Amino acid sequence: MQLTYTHTKLACYAAMFVQAIVINLAPLLFVTFHASYGIPLRQIGLLVAVNFGVQIVTDVVAAAHVDRIGYRSAIVLSQATATAGLVLLGLLPPLMANPYAGLVAATVLLAVGAGVLEVVASPILHALPTKEKSSEMILLHSFYCWGHASVVLLSTAYFAFAGLAAWRWLPMVWAVVPLATGLLFLKVPMLPIVGEGQTAMTFRCLFSRRLFWVFLFLMVCSGASEQSMAQWVSLFAEQGLGVDKAAGDLLGPCVFALMMALTRSAYGVWGARLPLRRCLALAALVCGAGYLLAALAPTPALALAGCALCGLAVGIVWPGMLSFAAIRFPLGGTALFGLLALGGDLGCSIGPGLVGWISDWRAALAAGAPLRFFADVAPTQAGLKTGLLAAAVFPALLFACMLFLHVRRRALVSRAQVPR
Repeated sequence: MQLTYTHTKLACYAAMFVQAIVINLAPLLFVTFHASYGIPLRQIGLLVAVNFGVQIVTDVVAAAHVDRIGYRSAIVLSQATATAGLVLLGLLPPLMANPYAGLVAATVLLAVGAGVLEVVASPILHALPTKEKSSEMILLHSFYCWGHASVVLLSTAYFAFAGLAAWRWLPMVWAVVPLATGLLFLKVPMLPIVGEGQTAMTFRCLFSRRLFWVFLFLMVCSGASEQSMAQWVSLFAEQGLGVDKAAGDLLGPCVFALMMALTRSAYGVWGARLPLRRCLALAALVCGAGYLLAALAPTPALALAGCALCGLAVGIVWPGMLSFAAIRFPLGGTALFGLLALGGDLGCSIGPGLVGWISDWRAALAAGAPLRFFADVAPTQAGLKTGLLAAAVFPALLFACMLFLHVRRRALVSRAQVPR
């Protein structure tokens, strides 16, 4: 069978599905790790920091060396490390005297796989001979959202049938997906990321462009806007509606991921008719409105609607920014995608961290203290509402930057039209 660029595109879709498995499966098991091995919640929380920290380091290393080792080798490596990480996530904790050390080792492997994948998947797809690259890029990233929702739904169904005691087999079942995806990438055709006779921009060249720093800041805000809600929406659903963990996962992260998936898929199909820059600005505004609704709504159901609205709006922001930057820097190549992935991961760490810090600060305030917002609800819920209210700054900064780029573009056009 002759494999074509359509198979390459399908392999990229599968790779984004793998990234969703790698990032979102372990958090579903955090409570199980705590109950089964007595690991303190503080140490379990550090696994998130290890995950994003290793991804950030991997982004830098991959961006510097991918051109040397080749994109095929890099993406196959990402699938191999993801497979190994998932298998070891199920094997190591029950076998080691220190189960936490096994979790850390598996987390590092998973993060390396996710980091390499993040750097190489988007440029591989972008290099394919497609007409509407912005739509294709956003459709690619929709498979991360479909993967996220699938991980939550199918893992919840697995626990319902097999029970939590059989958790260690679940990562091994999911490991089949990156294994198959890696084998597919060994065979599919690929195109050079930068055309023949052209030279990709270097790190130094990008750093010298002021516009690049704007895009890097936009990616930080994109990651923060997405993950500030995604990382906390499950607890927000549990606290607001008083439901158990399984229902909180379904009403929170699953609905959030589905809303993102719908937006990305819809733009992937019909986005060719829509101006990307205006869609990104509108998405930032609606995302900010979602945060405000989630924090300020008088009823839990309306607050959850705000969370869903945020997911619906933020869906196109990350991949849209990647595509927007690739249009403005057509020779950006590996350096551009790697550095933008680094910026996005920084935002993924900064945003949820800020929400958590402000939530703890608000929940600990004594009665009668200044800035004691939402005094009519329980301290934990008041803290979450305050944290999400503060996170609205990220979509606000996104919109401000998009407005700056619009004003800058109009000024450049006007200057070019002035007769000399």
